[in-house]
Amino acid sequence: MNFSFTEEQMSFKETVIKFAQRELNNNVNELDKEGKFSWEGWEKCADFGIYGLPIPKKYKGFEEDILTCVLAMQALGYACEDNGLVFAINSHMWTCEIPILNFGTDEQKEKYLPGMCKGKLIGGHAMTESDSGSDAFSLKTTAVKKGDKYILNGTKMFVSNAPIADILLVFAITDKSKGFAGVSAFIVEKGYPGFSVGKPLEKMGLRTSPTGEVILQNCEVPVENRLGKEGAGAAIFNAEMEWERSCLFACHLGAMERQLEACIKYAKERKQFGKPIGKFQSISNKIADMKVRLELSSLILYKVAWLKTQGKKAPIDSAIAKLYLSESYVSSSLDAVQIHGGYGYMKEFGIERDLRDSIAGKIYSGTSEIQRNIIASWLGL
Repeated sequence: MNFSFTEEQMSFKETVIKFAQRELNNNVNELDKEGKFSWEGWEKCADFGIYGLPIPKKYKGFEEDILTCVLAMQALGYACEDNGLVFAINSHMWTCEIPILNFGTDEQKEKYLPGMCKGKLIGGHAMTESDSGSDAFSLKTTAVKKGDKYILNGTKMFVSNAPIADILLVFAITDKSKGFAGVSAFIVEKGYPGFSVGKPLEKMGLRTSPTGEVILQNCEVPVENRLGKEGAGAAIFNAEMEWERSCLFACHLGAMERQLEACIKYAKERKQFGKPIGKFQSISNKIADMKVRLELSSLILYKVAWLKTQGKKAPIDSAIAKLYLSESYVSSSLDAVQIHGGYGYMKEFGIERDLRDSIAGKIYSGTSEIQRNIIASWLGL
């Protein structure tokens, strides 16, 4: 395995960092407090070209490989303090753009990908239901083919980007007798008859990322908007999860790097009992643990990205990466709050915001418990 990066890749990472630090950190505390999405930040990322990174040039993208995408997402997570905006970007790219690229027809790609690359079309992903979370394929939403349309009925819950999305990748049952092999995927536009979105849900963290409920009441979806064949939903879902568990969590890696630097700086400047607090083992050991988590997280994440650049699947490796990185982010966020003491607990300084934002990482993209199940299953248990 070769985890070395080219000079061009590292230069691009630095360019993303400078862009994000300059353009994406305006009024983050206020946006978080009010639970508002940064349209300004979204448009600036579109102008920069973030959304087109993994997409071929023929669809107005830049055709970068996954290692470059991981570096870019790491840079974005490091330099952008608005974790909700970063999460919305990842939901758009890895759970909607990539499935359309990998499983869509030429017509679907030509219709949706150029607009998604430019940020003119916002995408999302609707799998979870009120009674279907970790047991992803126990969903109840149905899709019945009638003539040249599918009629979808059901309700989706906790849908990232739902309040702002133009299109959603919706998973529904087309043949109940086949279990997970009877699940299909559909590209559903917000203007389709029978499609509606409930009011935005208020969350503990990632408050600037819009999340909502999606209601499908005899929703009419053209046959040509089915993504892949009937029954291909499970394959599409599992393939997109590998991308999401790589690139989305690269942003967590960047955030952990930002946290570490902030803690080192504070531990050198803050004095108690006549010396910098970093000189006390109780503080320096926490910082050492943060560094260990960061380095190990980098290694497993880069390994997943490298495997995918080789055209290989990485189900167990991506599960390990998702599990370790999400739990490490929470642990390091707790340490960052403790190191900063009272200041870490105050909203003004943003330290506690990272902690609130980190918690969801143990839930979305498959809970920590599910990742352990996946790992065990690949070990024959």
